[in-house]
Amino acid sequence: MMHVTSVGAKPVCRLSRNIPPGASPRAQRAFTLFELLLVAAIVGVLVAVAVPGYQGYQDQVRFIQAKADIVAIESALERYYAQHFAYPDTLAQAGVGGMLDPWGHPYQYLNIATTKGNGKVRKDRNLVPINSDYDLYSMGKDGKSQSPLTAQASRDDIIRANNGKFVGLAADY
Repeated sequence: MMHVTSVGAKPVCRLSRNIPPGASPRAQRAFTLFELLLVAAIVGVLVAVAVPGYQGYQDQVRFIQAKADIVAIESALERYYAQHFAYPDTLAQAGVGGMLDPWGHPYQYLNIATTKGNGKVRKDRNLVPINSDYDLYSMGKDGKSQSPLTAQASRDDIIRANNGKFVGLAADY
C-alpha cells in the first residue's frame, strides 16, 4: 500500500514497509555479513567442483588435438614417401617441422631406416620396437619421454605405433 503525502509543494511517496520516517530506503536493502559469507561459501563450493572438471576437459581436448596432429603429420610423411620413395630425416623436410603439440613441445620424429641401432627407437613393455618405419609422438603434458613406453616419463606420451595402426596414449598401448 502506498501513501502519498504532500510536504510543502513536494509530494513524498512512502511504501508501507514499516520504514521509519527519515530513514533511507537504501539502508533496508543492505546485505548482512551472514548473507555475504553464505554466498561466498556457495561460490567457493561451485569453483571447487567446476575447476577440476574443466581441467579434465582441457586435458581431453589437448589429447584429441595431439592425436589429430599425429595423423596429419603421418599423412604428410606418407606423401613425402610417395614422392621420394623414402621417409624424410626430419619433419621439416616433409613440410611439418614447425608444429607444436597442444602443450607447446615439438613433435618427435625418428626415421628408423636411418637410425643406427635400437637405442632411440620407441619400445613396448617387451622392449620390442613399436614401429618398423618411423616413430612419431608427442611427449605429452609433462614434456618428458624415454624410449621404453613403460618408463614413467613416457606414460603420458601420445604415440603412433604398429606402423600407424594405433595412435593414442602410451599407457593404453
